[in-house]
Amino acid sequence: MPPPRIPPKKRSLSWRSQAFRGLVYQVLAVGLIALVVWFLARNTLHNMQVRGIQSGFDFLTEPAGFDIGEGLYPFDSGEPYWRAFLMGVVNTLRVAVIGIVLTTVLGTLLGVGRFSRNALVRGLCSAYVELFRNVPILLQLLTWYLVLTETLPASYEPWKAGPFFLSKGGLNFPIPVWATGHGMAAIGLVLGCVAAWGYRRWAWRRFEATGRGRSMVWVPMAVALSGAVLGWLVGGAPTQFNVPVKGDFAVEHGGALTPEFLAVLLGLTFYTSAFVAEVVRAGIQSVSGGQGEAAAALGLSRGQQMRLVMLPQALRVIIPPLTSQYLNLTKNSSLAVAIGYPDVVSISNTALNQTGRAVECISIVMLVYLSTSLLTSLLMNWYNARAAIKER
Repeated sequence: MPPPRIPPKKRSLSWRSQAFRGLVYQVLAVGLIALVVWFLARNTLHNMQVRGIQSGFDFLTEPAGFDIGEGLYPFDSGEPYWRAFLMGVVNTLRVAVIGIVLTTVLGTLLGVGRFSRNALVRGLCSAYVELFRNVPILLQLLTWYLVLTETLPASYEPWKAGPFFLSKGGLNFPIPVWATGHGMAAIGLVLGCVAAWGYRRWAWRRFEATGRGRSMVWVPMAVALSGAVLGWLVGGAPTQFNVPVKGDFAVEHGGALTPEFLAVLLGLTFYTSAFVAEVVRAGIQSVSGGQGEAAAALGLSRGQQMRLVMLPQALRVIIPPLTSQYLNLTKNSSLAVAIGYPDVVSISNTALNQTGRAVECISIVMLVYLSTSLLTSLLMNWYNARAAIKER
């Protein structure tokens, strides 16, 4: 006979109810915060009116009056301020996204290297971590900028390695001349990634059903690349490149990465990867040593033990602090203003000096970093939920 069903307790509106008291306290806290925000905003607007300071975001549609020398698309002084801010956001995201990818790869290799049986490898990884995480990030950015602008040859005498040129003017490299085939290749890559994701799901289900493992890395990678190649072929297989050439005063044509961008990227990558290495090391150490011994007993090599046994179990410990390091890298990119890289902070400072709209410009910068941080946290929390060990 099943046990009798206990009816749910009714929520009481009495002050003796802990749930009711908690709700009242939360409403009062939210109301108090809203009152403080309203008071500060009202007081700020009143003081600005008394001093004759203009306010509002109408300046965003006015001509910016300054050029931006670096970005994914050209920008001249006749374009509005909102496009200048958009250029700054794009430059910030370009550094942050590339930096996160490079930091993850380098930090993981360093963290795994701390467990190497080779004393030289362990010592080098330890020395790297202790060096780069104990030097302030601003000092590292300035150091890299000094190295790139003072030790490299002049722009008219660059170092050459194949089609690549390196000088005080930055890194020049070939870029494809845009054609329909490149767009088709991009579409094929997206479809290939979808097909690779479907293959991984099928391979995982087959592994759970039969116990026979299939490639979960190389085959999906081949499927994605095959989609891109197929799209490139369908689009006419364009092969024309815009190749840089040495001019009389500087390297001309091709693509270029400025010294400011390289300094920011190198500084953020080397600094944050030292912290990521410690996160990976702590995550691996959190896994019981018996797991490695069991993997060795099954005949797995040292690399297979780390890749198939240790790292997957360490992810549940690695991902939360790793998210914090990604957020730190994105926010530390604001220090790029110190070496002249035109990120969103630099664009905001220029707009503030020209228009006097301090509150508005600072609000835009805060909104940009808040949005990127929340989006990063959302994606990492989703991945953390997928990587978490689920009990049966």
